[in-house]
Amino acid sequence: MSERWKYQIKNGGTWGVFMTVFMILFDIKQVPFAEQISKPEFYFRALAYIAIGIFVLGYFTWKSKNKKENTK
Repeated sequence: MSERWKYQIKNGGTWGVFMTVFMILFDIKQVPFAEQISKPEFYFRALAYIAIGIFVLGYFTWKSKNKKENTK
């Protein structure tokens, strides 16, 4: 696996998991934890956050990292 994909998965995946946990904690007063994770829409949103993190956020952070390294 290329260095770029490792970087994107590590950083974007971390962001996606963080956003999923934050999403659960944000709604915990209105909807109990067990009820939240039993709904299919929870998994769809979690997958969407992780995918956006890897492919969008990971890509742009990779580009800025390379740009910063190339200007040194």
